[in-house]
Amino acid sequence: MLELKHLSKTYRTGDQALTDIGFTVPAGQVVGLIGPSGAGKSTLIRCINRLVEPSRGSVVLGDTELTTLRDRALRKARRRIGMIFQEYALVERLTVMENVLSGRLGYVAGWRSFLRRFNREDIALAFSLLEKVGLAEHYNKRADALSGGQRQRVGIARALEQNPELLLVDEPTASLDPKTSRQIMRLIQTVCRERNLPAIINIHDVMLAQQFSDRIIGLRAGEVVFDGKPEELTDDVLTRIYGEEDWAQVRKDQTDEDNDRASPAVDLAEGV
Repeated sequence: MLELKHLSKTYRTGDQALTDIGFTVPAGQVVGLIGPSGAGKSTLIRCINRLVEPSRGSVVLGDTELTTLRDRALRKARRRIGMIFQEYALVERLTVMENVLSGRLGYVAGWRSFLRRFNREDIALAFSLLEKVGLAEHYNKRADALSGGQRQRVGIARALEQNPELLLVDEPTASLDPKTSRQIMRLIQTVCRERNLPAIINIHDVMLAQQFSDRIIGLRAGEVVFDGKPEELTDDVLTRIYGEEDWAQVRKDQTDEDNDRASPAVDLAEGV
């Protein structure tokens, strides 16, 4: 379980990115984090794993207070948090298998980490995860030879290679076509349910968030302005989060755009 208490972030410029954020994410729950650009979504995710230092408040994962940890203790705690990035964050010249195994670097001795030597159990797990994400046959292909959807799947497998207790996902579909976006979100949802893994997904696509999240948290100007079920995300709530808009027309325009961008001839094996 993840618990945030009074989490705030003020930058040296004086900009207030987050204000008094507090909520709990139980095991197995997928949370869609939505809001306009600049609302603090990415900052919130990065405060949880301490890539950005919170100014105040606490982050508790299980029985560990993450905001008090330093140095080695912090590095050890970060092994418990899987991170999936918008830009994939793969090492392009390495193979798919090597990128997935990099999820174990925090667990191996320094010299083994430098030489990228892993035990049989780690390698077996990596093959199992690549099978899970539909990339087993690409294990020896360089990362820079993959499509965007395939790279995102490698990123998911790498995060799961850590055997995490929490999954943080930052804009996983921003660079993907509508069909691939749904496949990626469905994959994240499936692995979270199978592993009873809590997840927070920063996502700009409200329709995808509603379809694949158990819960929606809406941020505006660094504050939580909505926390509820996907079906409770009414037009009035969307206006509270994003501002005044003709939401019926927005949905229609997005549906039309998705239909225009969709590629029916692309299948799961070749197009993602």
